Parts: sequence; structure tokens; C-alpha cells
Amino acid sequence: MIRKAQLADLDRLLEITGACANHMQEQGIFQWNEFYPSFEAFKTDVNRQELYVYELEGTVQGCVVLSSFKDAEYETVEWLTPESKHLYIHRLAVHPKVQGHGLARELMTFAEQWAIDNNYDSIRLDTFSKNLRNQNFYELRGYKRLGEIYFPKQSEFPFYCYERLL
Repeated sequence: MIRKAQLADLDRLLEITGACANHMQEQGIFQWNEFYPSFEAFKTDVNRQELYVYELEGTVQGCVVLSSFKDAEYETVEWLTPESKHLYIHRLAVHPKVQGHGLARELMTFAEQWAIDNNYDSIRLDTFSKNLRNQNFYELRGYKRLGEIYFPKQSEFPFYCYERLL
């Protein structure tokens, strides 16, 4: 079941994203760290009503942010579409213990349908340049890689930006 997150979910989401960070680091992917994702970022997401969680057998196992706010880092990217109505995907995460069972696919399908239902022109997102699994995941869903941005507190390596027209 996918539902809007509540403040009471935040501790569990930090457990999930911490487990994801550790799992990725074990594979040499330094995408997330002690600075990101943060409690404050998730709190803002909940307050904006943009954070959704995936519950499996009564326990939150994943999340995704569906935002209409364009981060300043995205200003330099040459997007496929002019500035109009775009959905930005952030902080897609599934606990490593339940990865490989389609939860990320379900979260993305939910996000894509939500964007269509709410008349967005496209979906934009970024993923770490060293995370080949994520790149493949998005590219197989029809997302086009467009440019690079940097998050210095996360990595010296770039993050690739993607967009999918709806």
C-alpha cells in the first residue's frame, strides 16, 4: 500500500535510507551519507505533503517524494521541455532487505500515474553517476539522460539528470 507519509514515519524512513546508504557504500556507491537524506529534508517533504511511503505487511519499507519545486541545482540542466508543469522525484528508497521484489517499480509507477492524473508535462529526477543499477532502472522506464549536477556534501562525482515526457 502506498500512502502519504506522516511525521510519525520519519524515524523509520531514516532507518531505511541509512540501510540503503550502507548497502550502496558496500558496493562502492557513495550516493547517500550522514548528511543526506536528512530528518529536516523528510520533515519538509511531509509538511509539503509530497512524501509517500510504501507499506508492506504493516511496516513502511520504502518511500518517494513527488515535488513540484525545482531545486536550484537543476537550473543549469538543458531539459527536454520548457519551464511549465514538471514533477520532480526525490529520495526514492526501498529497504535493502526487500529490494528486488518490485517495490521501487511500484513506487515509480505510482509516481508516473500521479503525474499523469495531475496534468504534469514531464517527470524529472537525478541519480548518482556511479549507480549503474539506478541509471538502468530509469532508462528502461523511458527516462532520457540530459546533464550533470553536483551535490558537494554528497560526492565529488556528478549526479545525472533525467526527464521523461508524459
